Amino acid sequence: MLRRQARQRREYLYRKSQEEQERIIRDRKRKLKEALDENKKIPTELQKDALALQKSLAFDDEGGEELNHIDDEYRWAGVEDPKIMLTTSRDPSSKLKQFAKELKLILPNAQRLNRGNYEISQLVQACRANDVTDLIMVHEHRGVPDALQICHLPYGPTAFFTLFNPVLRHDIPKIGTMSEAYPHLIFNNFKSKLGERVMSILKYLFPVPKEDSKRVITFANDDDSISFRHHTYKKVDHKNVDLIEVGPRFEMKLYEIRLGTIDQSNTAEVEWVSRPYMNTAKKRKHLTND
Repeated sequence: MLRRQARQRREYLYRKSQEEQERIIRDRKRKLKEALDENKKIPTELQKDALALQKSLAFDDEGGEELNHIDDEYRWAGVEDPKIMLTTSRDPSSKLKQFAKELKLILPNAQRLNRGNYEISQLVQACRANDVTDLIMVHEHRGVPDALQICHLPYGPTAFFTLFNPVLRHDIPKIGTMSEAYPHLIFNNFKSKLGERVMSILKYLFPVPKEDSKRVITFANDDDSISFRHHTYKKVDHKNVDLIEVGPRFEMKLYEIRLGTIDQSNTAEVEWVSRPYMNTAKKRKHLTND
């Protein structure tokens, strides 16, 4: 079993490394083809290899879209419902336990596990053995939830988020009950490649909803800060709708994505990491602009 997992992991990493090289070659061919079709000057960076690229264009066709590592990671998305395991850091406070319970209600098909003395590697191994698709771990600082880690199984990726301004359901007066129907998802302002990557990581935590579901979950990006909101709605008439917040609500900010599981955080390849102390950091909007 361990040898097979190691072999499959190596094959996955090899496919990922080859993908970037193939993407660069496809982009160079596309630029050359556009220049030839429109009778424009060939870009300077392509002039040296233009003849070789033109010969290889003869063997290309307009087939289906190229598969990438995201297709490999989420190949069963939409076909099978996700199976999620939710746990906390060791010795959680009562508020973190309450936050974990509310996250369990937000995520359909999620199960909550008491962390106890289990090592992270033991949790990942147990999740793999039970066909769990995602392992989510929440952390706290002085009783306030402050971090969220989403690990997609069996091979990754793992996304690390900071949490701030959490407001639990029990902190909202007259909140009412929470529907457990599969929710509709709204993603706002995820325009860059990284934004699409983050959107896929969050989107595939939820199963496909029914059309008549009255539950809506919103991930709204503003200046790389993602606002999480949870509502239900009911139609008043053919024009008006009543929107009711059912909580919880919080803000989250991505700071790292690794191409591996959470137990490999020290050795897995870094796909993206936030650099907030660079001189140009204030000018960048990672989730909206490439």
